[in-house]
Amino acid sequence: MAQNILKLFLERGFLLDKEMLDFLSELKDEEIANEIINKIAIISKQKLITKNLVNQNIDKLRPIFFDLDSEKKKLIEKFFINVSISVEVHKETFYEANTSDNLEAKNPPVKIISSPIISSKKIEVKDFVRHFRNRFVFLKGLIQQKTELENLTSIDKIGKNHRNFSIIGIVTSKSITKNKNIILEVEDLTDRIKLLINQSKEEIFEKAKEILLDDVIGFKCSGSKEFLFVNDIFYPDCFLKEKHKSEKETYAVFTSDIHIGSVNFLQRNFEKFIGWLNGEDCNPAQKELLKKIKYLFIVGDSVDGVGIYPGQEKFLTIKDMKKQYDVLAEYLKKVPSHISIILCPGQHDGVRVAEPQPPIGEDFGEALHKIPNLFLVSNPSMVEIEGGEGRQGIRVLMYHGASMHPIINEIEELRLINAHQYPARVVKHLLLRRHLAPTHGEMVYIPDENEDSMLIKEIPDVVATGDLHKPDIDKYNGTLIIASSCWQSITPFEEKVGNKPDPGKVPVLNLQTGAIKIIDFSDVDEDLEGDKIKEIENNDSNNILYEVKKDAGQ
Repeated sequence: MAQNILKLFLERGFLLDKEMLDFLSELKDEEIANEIINKIAIISKQKLITKNLVNQNIDKLRPIFFDLDSEKKKLIEKFFINVSISVEVHKETFYEANTSDNLEAKNPPVKIISSPIISSKKIEVKDFVRHFRNRFVFLKGLIQQKTELENLTSIDKIGKNHRNFSIIGIVTSKSITKNKNIILEVEDLTDRIKLLINQSKEEIFEKAKEILLDDVIGFKCSGSKEFLFVNDIFYPDCFLKEKHKSEKETYAVFTSDIHIGSVNFLQRNFEKFIGWLNGEDCNPAQKELLKKIKYLFIVGDSVDGVGIYPGQEKFLTIKDMKKQYDVLAEYLKKVPSHISIILCPGQHDGVRVAEPQPPIGEDFGEALHKIPNLFLVSNPSMVEIEGGEGRQGIRVLMYHGASMHPIINEIEELRLINAHQYPARVVKHLLLRRHLAPTHGEMVYIPDENEDSMLIKEIPDVVATGDLHKPDIDKYNGTLIIASSCWQSITPFEEKVGNKPDPGKVPVLNLQTGAIKIIDFSDVDEDLEGDKIKEIENNDSNNILYEVKKDAGQ
């Protein structure tokens, strides 16, 4: 066990002192070890994890231990008592404080399921090879469970005789013939082969038009080694089998793209939102709702950044990134302390552009690291809220959404509807593929030889995204999609490309019923006393529509 634990930490770029190694080896729980890595990577720059480091950050690490059995809890209590720390690992006590009417008592639990941190290193061709092999093996494992794929075989086993069978492959090229048919070249771990999708098979042809390079797909085929004809297409896809919900009426708020430091930052609107969270300008019904808000998700581009694009300095009011984060921190400090804030970076933030993006560090965001109810996670990341004793909570996949732009350009259906206005439609394609950035070369990313961190391995209850500056709500096979609005007026670039942002709209999700309220802060001169909220029932329908009411009397 000690060797496995040590290897786990070394692969993530961390070292362990002997006390911590002995403790984790005795605990015999690699999942806990992995969660400690994720937490330490977020809250500290140190690469050597010591007992003292854990001791210093025990308040932020404590939630990791709540789900353990009694024997492991005793071991943890013994370990920390030796350093004069009494760790409350009794879950009942923790939840009692949070489910009382007084939500100020304690922050609700936030469990970080996945927040990938890939250490900087020299990248070689073999890293990309392993990265894509790991992706292929995982997605193949999902696709081969589909009963429709009869006579499944590897490409190297296909003979010269014409017959029917199924294959699973990664798409390496796509072209259109002079007869308007689609030719694909796909490969698996054994060989590669060409496939033809005839335009006369309209339903299959329409599916094939949406195929992207590097998609991993299952094909029902007929033919021989010389050429295969496609009769059906199967993606990995997402189907949420069990809905998870809170046991009590609680709410989560979603926003993104604040862009502090931009000349287009809608300061008064954002301040109105922060004021609303504190009960300002609210009617009695809204004040009751505010008491039950426990989470605030901020999905990237919290600041406008510096040097993001040529000539950006002309469009900045704050030209120092650290000062931008200082201003952000001042706003977030005003969020009521009973609300847990979960924040991931985006392309404008002070982290590398390559995905997965690490959590915002102390080099620029030192002020953020001092906010006790703020959780800084990577982009993408998966967090769980409202979990309980032996009960899985609501899992939220946070992804800022930079890959949505190239996907819109590549998929005809999305181009034709100008899907920049309908971000949830784009997210459906990511869920279908079980991957957040499927095509190599469209996004800057760092390959991980152990796993592809952009894979959607676990099906989330909620996907929270941003980037396109348009609020949008929809469902896909049980997963709720929430695309956040922004706090930035239209920029010269958006005007040039025809994108029309819709700022100041804030989705509020009822974690017990799944209903959504959209609250409009776009007009700073309007009072929120009127009914500005339209509730959307989040039922089994895959088409959720919403309307933002400016005033009930209009």
